[in-house]
Parts: sequence; C-alpha cells; structure tokens
Amino acid sequence: MEMNEPMMRESSPLSSAPENEGLQEKGRLIRGDNGAPQGTEKEFAGEKGSVSNGYPSATQSPGEGGTVAMPGCPRTLVVQQTPGSHRETWSKKMDFLLSVIGYAVDLGNVWRFPYICYQNGGGAFLLPYLLMALFGGVPLFYMELALGQYHRSGCISIWKHICPIFKGIGFAICIIALYIAFYYNTIMAWAMYYFLSSFNYQLPWTSCGNPWNTINCTNYLQSGDNVTWEPHSISPAEEFYTRRVLQVHRSGGLHDLGSVSWQLALCLLFIFTIVYFSIWKGVKTSGKVVWVTATFPYVVLLVLLVRGATLPGAWRGVVFYLKPDWSKLLSTTVWVDAAAQIFFSLGPGFGVLLAFASYNPFHNNCYKDAIVTSSINCLTSFMSGFVIFTVLGYMAEMRHLEVSEVAKDTGPSLLFITYAEAIANMPASTFFAIIFFLMIIMLGLDSTFAGLEGVITAMMDEFPDLLSKRRELFVLGIISVCFLGALTTLTYGGAYVVKLFEDYATGAPVIIVVFLEVIAVSWFYGMPRFCRDVQLMLGFSPGWYWRICWVAICPIFLLFIICSFLVFPPQLKLFHYDYPPWSTVLGYCIGISSFICVPAYMVYLLVVTPGTLKQRLLKSITPEPGIEIPRCDIITNAV
Repeated sequence: MEMNEPMMRESSPLSSAPENEGLQEKGRLIRGDNGAPQGTEKEFAGEKGSVSNGYPSATQSPGEGGTVAMPGCPRTLVVQQTPGSHRETWSKKMDFLLSVIGYAVDLGNVWRFPYICYQNGGGAFLLPYLLMALFGGVPLFYMELALGQYHRSGCISIWKHICPIFKGIGFAICIIALYIAFYYNTIMAWAMYYFLSSFNYQLPWTSCGNPWNTINCTNYLQSGDNVTWEPHSISPAEEFYTRRVLQVHRSGGLHDLGSVSWQLALCLLFIFTIVYFSIWKGVKTSGKVVWVTATFPYVVLLVLLVRGATLPGAWRGVVFYLKPDWSKLLSTTVWVDAAAQIFFSLGPGFGVLLAFASYNPFHNNCYKDAIVTSSINCLTSFMSGFVIFTVLGYMAEMRHLEVSEVAKDTGPSLLFITYAEAIANMPASTFFAIIFFLMIIMLGLDSTFAGLEGVITAMMDEFPDLLSKRRELFVLGIISVCFLGALTTLTYGGAYVVKLFEDYATGAPVIIVVFLEVIAVSWFYGMPRFCRDVQLMLGFSPGWYWRICWVAICPIFLLFIICSFLVFPPQLKLFHYDYPPWSTVLGYCIGISSFICVPAYMVYLLVVTPGTLKQRLLKSITPEPGIEIPRCDIITNAV
C-alpha cells in the first residue's frame, strides 16, 4: 500500500499519495518544510553516497561526513551496511515467499503433526494448536522477519544493532544448524534410496522372498485371507527399511555403529551436490529452485489425498484422526506437544527467517508475509493428516485391526514403513512410490537450502572482507563439513545417531536460544524502539496484541516448553533398541555444546570491553549506532 500524508513527527503514522508516485525514488519521497519535494535522497545524502531502501550506500562512511544535518527535521537511526558491499535482493517477491514456505513446510508436517494430533485427542488437539499458534508461533515468526528486514543482517552480526552481549546467540544458531544438517539430510538419503528402488515393475518391499527377509516376514496382503497377523509378524516393508536400507541388524548399538553403507553415502553425496549447486550463488539461484521444490509437494499431496480417499476403509482413518477426545485437554502433555509442534513447524530461532528477510526491500510488507506463510504452513500440516490417515484406515481394513494398532509407527517409520507398504499394495504402485519419495526429497531439500543459507548469510555478514568474494568456495567448505559430519549417520547403526541428534541437538537448545532472543529484543532493545523500526518499514506500528505477545506471552510460551523438556526429557528408544544411560549424558553434551556459545560470548565481551564493570555492562547492552540520516516527512511504500 502507498502512503501520502506527511509524517510531521517520528511517531506519526505514514500514509501515501498516488499523485506523487512519479517523485518517489526507491520507495521514498522526501518533502521540505514547505511540503514541496526538495530533491532525491542522493542529494540529501551528499556527494559521497546515496540512500536506497533506507540504508546508506556502500560508498558512504561516518568519517566522510556524508550525513547532512537539516534544521527542523527529525533524525532516525538507520543500520549501516558494510562499506564496499551491495546486498543481494530477491529477484521476485514470490521467490522469497516460496523459500519461506518451503522452509517452514518440511518432513515434520507430513509425519509429526498427524501423529501428535491423533495421540492428543484428535480434533480436540486443534484447539491448543491454534491457541499456541496465535499467541506464540506467529508472533515469533513475525518478529524474526521484521528484525531481519530492518537490520539486513544475518543471525550473528545483527546483535550489534540490538544488544551486543547476546551475540553468542548467533554462533549457537549456526552450530545447531550444522547439527541439523548432519542428520536431516541422511533422512533424504533414505528417501533417495527408496526413490531409486521404486523404478521396478514390482516394488522390492512387497514380497518376502528377498535375501534380506527373515522367517518372520509376513505378506498378509498377497497371501490370501488365511494368513494371520501374529505379534511376531514383520511386514516386508519393515524388513526392507530396517534390514536392507538401514541394515541396523549389523550394528550392536551406539557403541558399535559398524561400517558406512556405501549405497547411502552415494545417495547423500548426490543430495549435497544438488544442495550446493542450488545455493552456491545465493538467493538469486535458490529463489528459482524453490519454484519447483516448494510447489511440487503440494501437487503430490493433492494426488495422494484423492487416491487415499478412494481406498476401502479410508473413512476409519479420518474418524480416528479427527474424533475429538475433550478429556485430553486436561492433560499438560497435550499443551506441551501443541506448543512444541507449532514452534518447530514454523521454525523461528534457526536464523533462516532473519537471513531470508534480510534480502527483502526495506519497505516490503513482512507483516502480511508472516500471516500468509504461517497460515499456509498450518493448513499444510492439517491436510497432511488426511493424506496419512486415509491410508492408515486402509491398512487397518486390510489387516483387520484397529487404526490405533496400525498407527503405532512414528517419525520416519511412518513414511518408510507404513505409508510405503500401503503404496506398494495400490494399483499403479510404482507411479505412486516414485512421486511420493520424490516429494519427501523435495520437502527436505527446501529446508536444507534454508538452514544452510542461514549459516552462510550469518558468516558472510560477520566476515565480509574474508568471505564476500569467496562465496562459492565457502559454500563448498560448509557442504563438505556437513557431509563429513553426517558419516556417522550413514553407518549400520546410523539410525540410532539420527534419533540422538533429533532429540537432543535441536530440542531444548534452540528453544532456549529463541527465549533469550525474545528477551533481548523485547526487554533490552525495547519494544518502543522495535515498534518504531516496524513503523519506519511498513508505515504502521504493531498493535497491542503483538506487543503483549512479544513482551509477555511469547517468553512464557517458550519457558513452558523449556520446563517440559527439563521435567520430561526425551526417552530414547528406536525399534527394539533401548539406549544405554550414557547416551543421555552424550545427548546433553551435544545440546550444551551449541548453547555454551551464549554465556561464553557474554564473558568474552565483558572481559575485552574497557572501563569499570558498570561501564562494561552498559556498553554491552547498548546497540551500536548506525548512521544518522535526516528524515523530513518520509513517505514509504510498503509492498
């Protein structure tokens, strides 16, 4: 929307005038005291530099006297960009939106939300889920987009403009992102193995006559009605997953992981090759790739939804999925699961939203972006439940069991065992298997693009002189580190390592990091200052609903999840393997290894800052000033 009424004071709302569109330069029109345009932003900034989207150009520096004081004009602090650099921007608005949607909509939407929903009261779970989204997830999502767009920095360097003592948060986020890359891409390597195995007339997980099968293999769907499903029975799909793809039977546990599976190693290498050539040039290239990787999964989900709805017994799965059990709402576990689900689904705190928003035009309407993308994410999770549970109802019908007995698989097993088995027994099974596992790969690729871009943007903003002209080599180095770090997850016992990283490396640490982020922005940087930043970008200030959420409700929301993790730590168990007690200690060490950056940097900054202890504390919580530019009735054009 465009703004046209003069802003006479710093707190005045912004508005637009269509008749003055021809005088705008890059979203701004500056009027003099008499109301007439007095020149372009470049003329006000002086000969040394110009202003584009609210930021001084790369050729201006404070020492050059590029700022001109204008009597009678209020001043505003604007973040200084690194001298000598021009920040990349998205080619199109849709590139940004699809990148954010692709990041937020990942594998967890397909396997975690349906399971959490039916486990916590079916349709009744939607109430706490929506409440947690409205008062916790969406406000955090909006805050990160606004911070990244205003300060135009990654998750490390942004803190010098907010509260320098919290800069360790950025380093912690980067370490967490690397941990995620160590195990998350391995799941895509499994999907790649399935995808390549699907190019057969008969899918290899449909029969029991393969070298990897055991005497417990029971193919009840193709052996007639006289086959009884016993407690010790194992489906061909489960044996293909555990004994052919993972080969966990060749590992004794965490203490004996075994050798690296060369098949999975090649699959992972191919995945990382795709990732490298998608992000090596920046958002200009990744913004084009997501047009395929972010949209194709929706086409496949729609196809699978229609196919699942036509299967016998599908209605049983839908009833089981949505039938409300209101008594569950009295359980604290339901509210904890709702809070954790919406948080990890939207994904604040991983540095990705800060990085993506930093490439937006200064006056982009990030408020509308936050509402649209978070709504699409939640609706996708809800739709995925129908895709999964129509098939589970079909499986229950075929096995002559209750849906609850069939739906006991969680996490990746829900996709690679239960859903894969259902697809194998559909007409045109090869076609559905190919598009399903291709969808899984693309869902994972979007999140990998985003996670690594968060790290790359953070490091390049923090060390621009060293990395700005070496992006391709730096990205190659990051990809190489991720591949080497993932080797333990490619062993015969790699699934045990994936489970350990999933529960401890990205659980409590990232929630604590976001909790500190909200405290730093709301209480140290200050809500009035943050709201003025938003008003400068969008032309309107956040309302009381958003302010109350950021100051009080979001910290309580996050503290609630943190306490639940501490009181009820994850119980590690995978297949029939019970993790040893020392694995819990190892998990906590992995979690602490990232979070330790926060207090470590606080101590470092207080030690190197000169002055008394009081002076050090004051300086460490005071944002570094940007360049002051005069602002006389600035009119913005929020896209």
